[in-house]
Amino acid sequence: MSEASTHDVVFGKVTESFGVQPEIAVAAMPDDERLWVEQENGVFFRPLLFNTVVGQWCNLLRVTRSGVVSRHRHPAAVFGYVIRGKWHYYEHDWVAEAGHFVFEPPGEIHTLAVPPDCEDMVTFFNITGAMIYLDEEGHQIGYEDVWTKIELCRAHYEKVGLGADYVDQFIR
Repeated sequence: MSEASTHDVVFGKVTESFGVQPEIAVAAMPDDERLWVEQENGVFFRPLLFNTVVGQWCNLLRVTRSGVVSRHRHPAAVFGYVIRGKWHYYEHDWVAEAGHFVFEPPGEIHTLAVPPDCEDMVTFFNITGAMIYLDEEGHQIGYEDVWTKIELCRAHYEKVGLGADYVDQFIR
């Protein structure tokens, strides 16, 4: 193969692709509590991927208190999988429990809440675009996107002694 080839072949297998970012393979549920980034009292996230090309992030959301977590909407679809505990949206009559898959359609306003009988909830979320936080009248009061999540991680990891660049391993 020439120097201009886009991959190397060893024993008939592709071993490297030019320009492709490396994979990420990490324990999603960490042993080190410092890896959980606190968003607010009792609400944490564990970053798994920050895709800055398309504005996507994958993380675990962990809530260690009951009550409303947030009222928000997304401009794109969101996919979730409940690992532990349970939660619901005030706007719907279902409860997402451990083992449940959740699809959130773009544009829908929903209020995520953890019921009083749940002490610890963990859900995997795959989000593209933004989380647009809303007040009770539906007015925007804040937002998160891949960039604000990265900055939140940088500040947290610096504060807990891992270094601000610890988050770089999740950025693609």
